[in-house]
Amino acid sequence: MSTSQAPLKAVALMGATGTGKSALALALAKHDDACLISCDSMQVYQGLDIGTSKPSQDEQSQVRHTLINCTDVSHIWNAQVWADAALKVIEQENRQGKVPIIVGGTGMYLKALLQGFADVPAEKEGVREYFERMQADKGTPYLHQQLQGVDAALALRLEVQDSQRIIRGLSVFKSTGIPLSVWHEKQVVSQQKAKERLDCPVFVLERPREELRTRIAKRFEQMMDMGWLEETEWLQSLALPDTHPVMRAVGYRQLLDHLQGDYSLDEAMDKGITATRRYAKRQGTWFRNQTKDACRGNPYEVEQAMFAALKEGLPTS
Repeated sequence: MSTSQAPLKAVALMGATGTGKSALALALAKHDDACLISCDSMQVYQGLDIGTSKPSQDEQSQVRHTLINCTDVSHIWNAQVWADAALKVIEQENRQGKVPIIVGGTGMYLKALLQGFADVPAEKEGVREYFERMQADKGTPYLHQQLQGVDAALALRLEVQDSQRIIRGLSVFKSTGIPLSVWHEKQVVSQQKAKERLDCPVFVLERPREELRTRIAKRFEQMMDMGWLEETEWLQSLALPDTHPVMRAVGYRQLLDHLQGDYSLDEAMDKGITATRRYAKRQGTWFRNQTKDACRGNPYEVEQAMFAALKEGLPTS
């Protein structure tokens, strides 16, 4: 995009799981005839409907939803793939004179869109599988030690058991000969380009801690009534590697443990609710630290602020 052109326009409604952001975004989209762009790292996968709180068929009939059901679960999407796809949707909507609403809780995906990532070359074929086998044989702490030898800066930032990101770091180095942390240092330039190409105010929906804890427990039980366990049985039947993101997703992980005989169903549900609450807490912390300029508040406050932003529409020139 030329710097002489007006930036593209979207608005983003983010928040922890269970805050009610999807319902609010749906109401705003219906009012303004806007499309919704899902910013959820799990909703991109086909078949994961209940456990990801994917919009229902009725909701999808009311408002056009994008970036859901984008790929088979045997594939892996990442933040940059999502950001590239989201930007195309925003371009298409703006050409029609509409401002789309980004809605979700995956902060790193939004960050990739608003700030950009270094353009890391693709991993070479077979490299990731090589480290997945090593992880299965020797464990994640061993991989973390290997990462310390080739990318000490990245290893310092990662938890010893963060297999997904550790394998990513090792795979990038083995594929390119350049540490992933060095690629990330190039992000400054891409951040400036991202700011020039897109105007996207961010709104963060918040709720009191105890209210959110209650909402999470109630929603977890509702999702179980909808058939979440059967959906997890289907996921288990695919025999995906344990390092695949969907196998570690909150809720699915605990139900998979139950199916493997580690816990009773009641124990798995209790652990799943606890894990979801902890995840929501981490999300809230991330949004407070990473979206300092965002407008944040309760549903009424955020709705009013977003309504005003959407009313502005696209720049006239």
